[in-house]
Amino acid sequence: MMRRAVPLLFVLLCCAAPRAGAAEAPWNLPALMRALAAHPGGVADFTETKTLALLDHPLRSSGVLRYAAPDFLEMRTVAPRPQDLVLMGDRVVLELDGQQHTFDLRDHPRAAVLIETIRATLAGDAAALLRHDRVELEGTRAHWTLRLRPRDTGADVRAVRVSGHGGQIERIAVTEANGDHALLRIRPRPAR
Repeated sequence: MMRRAVPLLFVLLCCAAPRAGAAEAPWNLPALMRALAAHPGGVADFTETKTLALLDHPLRSSGVLRYAAPDFLEMRTVAPRPQDLVLMGDRVVLELDGQQHTFDLRDHPRAAVLIETIRATLAGDAAALLRHDRVELEGTRAHWTLRLRPRDTGADVRAVRVSGHGGQIERIAVTEANGDHALLRIRPRPAR
């Protein structure tokens, strides 16, 4: 009886164990969008480096990002000087040096291109992303890059490159039409 139990146990373990080289679910744009949509909000620390043709040295800033699907995004800069940028729907509020400025995103279509690209990516909204951008995805679930080029050829933004792993965004690089660029590095805070 024991002699039969060992081979049967071996066969069951072999059948149940994942096979080397077994196919994973394909990593494509729908899979990435599902992974991003699974994170409907959160808080992250950021560092941003902007390289502008007019300046000899890059501008560096840091602060906190807050996102809540589908359309709330706050970028609170704490260094080198405090600034708060809040996007809620089509409303944009910028607070700088104690002054608050509010405007409607619909009145600034060139800025809206970048903002809608970022929000659509954060929300995992493939339809909105494809409506605004030409999209290419490279890499694997463990390390991917999403290359976005605005469909509006008159946009201030030439390209956006978003990188991460799984449903987590780690970097957003923006290249403007004039050659200036910005790199945003994102470090999520642990959930409480």
